[in-house]
Amino acid sequence: MFTEMTSQALAGYLIVSGILVAIGIIGFLSRRNLIVMFLCTELMFQGAALAFIAAGRYLFDYSGQVMVIFILTVAAAEAALALALVVLLHRQGESLDADVYGELQE
Repeated sequence: MFTEMTSQALAGYLIVSGILVAIGIIGFLSRRNLIVMFLCTELMFQGAALAFIAAGRYLFDYSGQVMVIFILTVAAAEAALALALVVLLHRQGESLDADVYGELQE
């Protein structure tokens, strides 16, 4: 039923995972829109989750899948806080540019 994953298949998954993380980092550092920045953070989380799943499958170990559950929990909490922050900042300043909110004042 279960076939053994080859090291070439693992390398392919890890390359795709690295590409997702790299795209997330580049997008996070280059874009100034808060929504795009949070989406790039989610992309980095998914890249890490893919790496954990692939490594766990290669090693026949469930710890990678358990770690993905924690990653998804953190991603859900981050998304909820990000949505609240974006709504609050948009109501105050009518802008979602991160440079506008560089220094928060009381």
